[in-house]
Amino acid sequence: MATAGEKDPGALLTIGELSQELGVAQHILRYWETRFPQLRPMQRAGNRRYYRTADVDLARRINRLLNQEGYTVRGVQKLLRERGDAEVTPISAAAPAAPAPTQPEPAESPGGVDVFRLIALRDRLAEALER
Repeated sequence: MATAGEKDPGALLTIGELSQELGVAQHILRYWETRFPQLRPMQRAGNRRYYRTADVDLARRINRLLNQEGYTVRGVQKLLRERGDAEVTPISAAAPAAPAPTQPEPAESPGGVDVFRLIALRDRLAEALER
């Protein structure tokens, strides 16, 4: 079987080739097809799936958001619904680095967990792991 790297850039990829390229199992790609209506590969006889260039790009974005950026499936669904085909910026790039607080903040705001503190904590942990 030819790998994705051996084909022309515009060539259709089979589900096996795409799963190998992304490093996810084929059943995960089929699951993503059920959760993300934008991801619709061509299906031939015997339900063989062929991914077009746009489908491959979308699968790469979904994979990056889920497995590298830490989004949930629902979070990625929401981003794709809101932004459509626009490139989705990573969480770490979307949230500015929070300055060190000068006075202690309450552990929780009256409405629940302070999301900005969680994002700042996640960014600090990511920086520590990169070192």
